[in-house]
Amino acid sequence: MVSNQILQSTLDGLRAISRVDLCIVDVDGKMVAATSGELESCCMIARSFAESPADSQEVQGCQYFKIYDEQQLEYILVAAGAGEGIYMVGKMVAFQIQSLLVAYKERFDKDNFIKNLLLDNLLLVDIYSRAKKLHIPADESRVVMIVEGSGRDSNALELVRSSFGANSRDFVTAVDENNVIVVKELSENDGNRDIEKAARNIIALLEKEGTDGVRVSYGTVVREIKEVSRSYKEAKMALDVGKIFFDERNVIAYSELGIGRLIYQLPIPLCRMFIREIFGGKSPDDFDEETLVTINKFFENSLNVSETSRQLFIHRNTLVYRLDKLQKSTGLDLRVFEDAITFKIALMVVKYMKYMESFEY
Repeated sequence: MVSNQILQSTLDGLRAISRVDLCIVDVDGKMVAATSGELESCCMIARSFAESPADSQEVQGCQYFKIYDEQQLEYILVAAGAGEGIYMVGKMVAFQIQSLLVAYKERFDKDNFIKNLLLDNLLLVDIYSRAKKLHIPADESRVVMIVEGSGRDSNALELVRSSFGANSRDFVTAVDENNVIVVKELSENDGNRDIEKAARNIIALLEKEGTDGVRVSYGTVVREIKEVSRSYKEAKMALDVGKIFFDERNVIAYSELGIGRLIYQLPIPLCRMFIREIFGGKSPDDFDEETLVTINKFFENSLNVSETSRQLFIHRNTLVYRLDKLQKSTGLDLRVFEDAITFKIALMVVKYMKYMESFEY
């Protein structure tokens, strides 16, 4: 169904071109949109006209036209004035509104199909038959992007949709009140860089409109329409995992999650058992800030002692002393690759546990 706002905007545009005041009335005689408040008196006449067999009629100096949606009477258009010129304007406007109804109905059907496709609510045979009926190519490359913002603007869906308006083969929808979903069609030469560019354009658009904390995640590229739901699930995981392990980034790809993707799927009891086995009664985040900064910088520099000490502005021997002290308290020597891997995973597991526990309160 076309919104009253769209109808009003359409009438305003046609009024500016034709200089004829226009009004749309529903079958119950209620005014839906109008370019002049003076046409409100036409509502009762429009209601009576709706019950007549005529498709158009001139009454008291105004032209009345019926607008159908699949042979069902939907609206009455009123054009202020009489004469051949006003009649022609009214016929063209009525045709424009009727075309608008068809276009929005088709978009609604496609939107409904895409939602069910994302949520795995369709049988395989239905996916291909409905895609063919809706003229949606089944074998194009696509990727699913999820857009999330804190305090999301109520117009975010339309804003994002407008940014993809030039390409009718991209789909923008929403399956819940928190996120906007983009199913983007890709060309043969498009890669992660192009997807990230599109994501950053969306972020810039929403931030310009006052939406804060916008994050975009995306799944892997799929080649068939039946695989779109997989890309959506990957994008959902990327959004969640990104908040835990990549909270400083506002664009995150499923392919970039690394070991965080595996940790995210671990049950919390197993995580607690792992931390107990490695550290006994301690936890990696119990260390003082100086130790944690040293550990993180050591990992950032790929276990390079010289580069880490240089970036921390400390003597090499001071760094070695800190690493020796850490080894005594944990039994792990971060200069040994296997111990470093264990410690890095432990840090990530603790971060994941904290994130999950925050939802329990």
